[in-house]
Amino acid sequence: MATAGNAEHLNDIIWRMRMKASELATVLGGVLEGTDVDIVACGGLEEARTGDLSFCKDTKHTALVQATKASAVLLPPSWDKGAPCSIIRVEDPNHACMAAAKLFAPPEPVRAPGVHPTAIVDPSVRLGEGVHIGAYTIVEKGCVIGDGAVIEAQVWIGEGCSVGARTHIYPQVTLREGTKVGDDCIFHCGVRIGGDGYGFNNGRREDGSIYIEKIPQLGIVEIGDGVEIGSNTTIDRARIGRTYIGPMTKIDNLVQIGHNVKVKGYSGLIAQCGVAGSTEIGYGCLIWAQAGISGHIKIADGVQVGPQAGVPQSLDGSLKYVIGAPAMSMKDLAAITLAPKMITRLKAEVKALKAALDSRL
Repeated sequence: MATAGNAEHLNDIIWRMRMKASELATVLGGVLEGTDVDIVACGGLEEARTGDLSFCKDTKHTALVQATKASAVLLPPSWDKGAPCSIIRVEDPNHACMAAAKLFAPPEPVRAPGVHPTAIVDPSVRLGEGVHIGAYTIVEKGCVIGDGAVIEAQVWIGEGCSVGARTHIYPQVTLREGTKVGDDCIFHCGVRIGGDGYGFNNGRREDGSIYIEKIPQLGIVEIGDGVEIGSNTTIDRARIGRTYIGPMTKIDNLVQIGHNVKVKGYSGLIAQCGVAGSTEIGYGCLIWAQAGISGHIKIADGVQVGPQAGVPQSLDGSLKYVIGAPAMSMKDLAAITLAPKMITRLKAEVKALKAALDSRL
């Protein structure tokens, strides 16, 4: 077993992909300077070791480049600080490293078609060609599982769900009743789809006592093609109708999406952000980590909501990036943030002027 104390890479254990630096330079459209070393993996400048390829896009991290143990570093053509290893000069080191990472990524595990003996699959379930159902998974009546879908161990799929072709569902995911999942989706461990949203009425009875009444959540969740959802994210079923996540949307870990939310597609929602019920997010939006979006509002196409921003009202697209709570433009936030410092400085100046005037009286 590989440990932190030896020189084995994960690639050496399960994949053993190796390339010469010269080959890599050709593939990435770069120019090699230095020894034609073997490359087996990608790594950050600080963590990299022999056999690793790393990258740096500007001179802000010169010290890290000079200290790296990587065998080769991707650097821009303008780099003139040298390096203790081979250099591959490319126009965009960040993009080139991403392309290299795809070359060294191990292949997805192959799951043999079939149903594990411990899985419980209702006789009414329709299984496509080449479907894999893992150990202790439960698929309830009326479900449809598309061709080539992989359902890993300990997944629970409720009555009347559908899972599209080639979708991969990792262990301990829950799909509640009626959930519809498109083709080529990826759900990571612990995803919960289709639970009840926060639907309660409260008030006071004639005698003054408080009551809380649960509102039935009668809708479903529908997930479009190519959606990827990170671990422990929850998406609530609609109160009536559907909660909808559009095609190619990418959702990080620990995201909360309320009932009747609609994400039109090609958007990203990053860790710990939350979207309250009945809000609509347009195409190509990016909701950064820990942002909070109120319910019953609309976010226009292409808008970015910055980290920890609070959005209480609709964003019409006139601002393409908002931040702060309440959310505002970077210019407005800077003005508000700097105002106390400016006031302190002005107070000091006024005090000095007053003292100067007093000394003349």
